[in-house]
Amino acid sequence: MFEIKYFSEVTSTNDIVKDLAKGGAPEWTVAVADAQTCGRGRMGRSFMSPKGTGLYMSILLRPRLGADKSLLITTAAACAVAKTVEKHTGKAARIKWVNDIFLGEKKVCGILTEGQVSGDKLEYAVLGIGINLEAPKGGFGELEGIATSMFNGESYDKAAIISDILERFAAYYENLEEKPHFNDYTSRDMLRGKTVKVTSAGEVLYEATVCGIDENFALVIDRDEKKESLQSGEVSIKI
Repeated sequence: MFEIKYFSEVTSTNDIVKDLAKGGAPEWTVAVADAQTCGRGRMGRSFMSPKGTGLYMSILLRPRLGADKSLLITTAAACAVAKTVEKHTGKAARIKWVNDIFLGEKKVCGILTEGQVSGDKLEYAVLGIGINLEAPKGGFGELEGIATSMFNGESYDKAAIISDILERFAAYYENLEEKPHFNDYTSRDMLRGKTVKVTSAGEVLYEATVCGIDENFALVIDRDEKKESLQSGEVSIKI
């Protein structure tokens, strides 16, 4: 089912899979790299991708979904990663809406879904997953206070982690529009009850209290005693 292509170093596994998609590659083509020179996350941010310490992987999907339902892909991937992290570390993983996986109070994984839209349908989607398996030799640098890794000196099986993520995600994906991952996602929601800052282009727009996740995976917030649902955007926990 999965056609996995391994690379020593790439600019970005998402870029590799986009090129493969344009060339007609089949669904479930997967690119895995030991390092990325231009790894990126949401909102155009860079994603630290040093050689040999992380898992950098992108999956080609050709979903029968409207573009407005692409959030289902990201949230299902978040659940697949969180459950895999828990299996291999024995630690509870939490999800920060919409696409980040945390161990404790620090981020261990970021997810980026990009796609090509034709009309109101997704022609293809590229699901990118970046996980810190171990800390870089020099540490996380300026990210030291907010980034962590799955392992700290313990041995691990990278191939098994890749396999587990793919199999868990594929199980969700089979009936994605039925939202089979909803309970797995909401039970790991780390924002419920917290005060957050809602931002755009790095600018804080307002503060709000998180009420939870609705049936469409939107973030429900209480803003000045009025409930709103965020389908997209960026939030950070107020310290």
